Amino acid sequence: MRAHLPSPRAHWLLLALSLVVLLGFLLLDLLVVQRVGQGEAPTAGPADHVPESVRTGGPLIGTDGTALTSRSVPNGAVVLTFDDGPDPRWTPQVLDVLRRNDVKATFFVTGVAAARYPDLVERMADEGHEVGLHTFTHVDLGTIGEARTALELGQTQLVVAAATGRASTLVRPPYSASPDSLDDEDLAAVERMVGTGHLVLLSTHDTEDWRNPGVDAIVAAMPSDERGAVVLAHDGGGDRSQTVAALEQVIPKLRAEGRQFRTASDALGVPIARSASFVERAEGTAVSLAVRAAAATTSLMTWLVVVSSVLALLRALLLLGTTGIHARRARNVGRHARRLPRQPVTVLVPAYNEEAGIEATLRTILASTADVRVIVVDDGSTDRTSEVVRALDLPGVTLIRQANAGKAAALNTALRHCRTELVVMVDGDTVLEPDTVDELVQPFADPDVGAVSGNAKVGNRGGLLGRWQHIEYVIGFNLDRRMYDVMECMPTVPGAVGGFRLSALRQVGGVPEDTLAEDTDLTMALERAGWAVTYQETARAWTEAPSTLGQLWRQRYRWCYGTLQAMWKHRGAVRERGLGGRLGRRGLPYLALYQIVLPVLAPVIDVFAVLSLFTDPVRGAAAWLGFLVLQLVPAVIAFRLDRESLRPLWAVVLQPVVYRQLMYLVVIQSVITALAGARLPWQKLKRTGTATQHAPELAPAAEVTKPLNRREWAVEDEVTKPLHVG
Repeated sequence: MRAHLPSPRAHWLLLALSLVVLLGFLLLDLLVVQRVGQGEAPTAGPADHVPESVRTGGPLIGTDGTALTSRSVPNGAVVLTFDDGPDPRWTPQVLDVLRRNDVKATFFVTGVAAARYPDLVERMADEGHEVGLHTFTHVDLGTIGEARTALELGQTQLVVAAATGRASTLVRPPYSASPDSLDDEDLAAVERMVGTGHLVLLSTHDTEDWRNPGVDAIVAAMPSDERGAVVLAHDGGGDRSQTVAALEQVIPKLRAEGRQFRTASDALGVPIARSASFVERAEGTAVSLAVRAAAATTSLMTWLVVVSSVLALLRALLLLGTTGIHARRARNVGRHARRLPRQPVTVLVPAYNEEAGIEATLRTILASTADVRVIVVDDGSTDRTSEVVRALDLPGVTLIRQANAGKAAALNTALRHCRTELVVMVDGDTVLEPDTVDELVQPFADPDVGAVSGNAKVGNRGGLLGRWQHIEYVIGFNLDRRMYDVMECMPTVPGAVGGFRLSALRQVGGVPEDTLAEDTDLTMALERAGWAVTYQETARAWTEAPSTLGQLWRQRYRWCYGTLQAMWKHRGAVRERGLGGRLGRRGLPYLALYQIVLPVLAPVIDVFAVLSLFTDPVRGAAAWLGFLVLQLVPAVIAFRLDRESLRPLWAVVLQPVVYRQLMYLVVIQSVITALAGARLPWQKLKRTGTATQHAPELAPAAEVTKPLNRREWAVEDEVTKPLHVG
């Protein structure tokens, strides 16, 4: 047997850490970035404790060590200030106007905006403007405590330090205006800030440009006398086109009146910043990167949700459209189809520890309406599989025993002893309906058909896990395979029930033994060899699905990893013509997109969707219901086509909770294992013989009367013999 490397384990820790980081970025964007400016402007409260000296004083508030002090701008000086930036659209336009007019101003930036656009903050400093703090999230400082205030100002100061190299101590509280508008809550906030070494700059003239009152109104709000002024305007927070236009008029007008435009520190005669330390700049850079990463992550997630929604809708439309085409085609073919002349069919049953279900499998095969004979290959079972087959003493059954070599090797052993052109392969836990084999071989009336996929159904569909797999099988076989059939790019004839032409199998060298998904590998090889592969929905077989999450994980892990192997092995089909080209340009991209790429991205999309329920519950719930509808509509159609009861479909609502997450993790595990170059061993599920649980009543043993010779071989060296062509 092939040596294999152990499956990588450390990636689970990496995956968990990645999801934690992702969640952290999303929460940062949700709780910080997206909340900037969302609060309503506060209403004025009582002002009983505001000192008269502050209320009637100048716009700069500080302390002399014992009480609050204020300072005014000297007459003739105008300090232009801009809040809520930087904004990638409007701040550059404001800076351009100031540069053309050789005016220096003071910008009060929010930490989030400064973190997202540090180049604009750097430009402010480089062009001689001053940069002050406007909190990190534009929160009303009068409504928060000391710790939150320190955090808001501290993080903003770090971001500014990273962009300018200067740690600013000048603050303008959001929603503030002139000193006479302070109330008791504002006063408490000012005292907290001043007590930690900050200076608070309010205004003397509020343009209220955030209301977009018109250019003339903004111009009219500018100083009209010689007294010193601090003008409050905005370069962010909305459409600032009126502000830009007003500046073009105001600056020449005030300058013509003899006014001097000065920065806050120059006009007020106080230092407002110091050189930032290396640690402060480094911390500020880290904060900026985190904010930008959070915003980029949310933007990416938004696009992924949109793209995945579109892809899900396109898939649903494609499935429904091709299903309609297939159903009409099947009806038309059914009316005029020529029945395949009766001929012998060999059913191959690879068996490894199938003691629990092998009897039911053999009895239902031999009860077939077709002329069948059976070859059972016991692939080194450690239970009583061979003893059960031998004790049954059923006519028409050949038992071959070999050392354990895997399912593909067992099938190749059986093929070497096959003497009929038509071959059916079934798993050792599969039970057939009486007409399954006969229905399965009918498409071989077309000489171009090399393989036929049957319709596998879950027999043990009791319990929630069984219902989920039942739903998946019905949809997969009644919609996906119809689609593949119409598009002529069938990727898999399932091992549970599939028909083959022996000459086609010999042409491709038998069942491949170098991948874990031998059924997928074989199907792709047949199509690349020019053989058509079709789907026969009336050829039903009942199989035993995993009954525990652990067994389901092992089965799907093997399937998914094997499918990746087969896709990589047959990637050259993309460049081919004919059926191989259809597989390469239709089937492989579909598998890559819907069975690999989207499942890998699905966990992050789910995290984003869950968070959206808290940020926008209505839209989040609508999106969830939309995805549910895209699952339910195809499911209902598939169940109707398969004449199944709709009652199990209530379990679709619960699939995202456990089942879908498990399938996502299977794909992620498989992709990482493949990238790591590890090889998996064959993983056999423990059988319980429950495939007949919901299957139709089986034919009694007395009906099995086909007189064929029974033989038994003990073949220990068959494993290494190739299946020769011809």
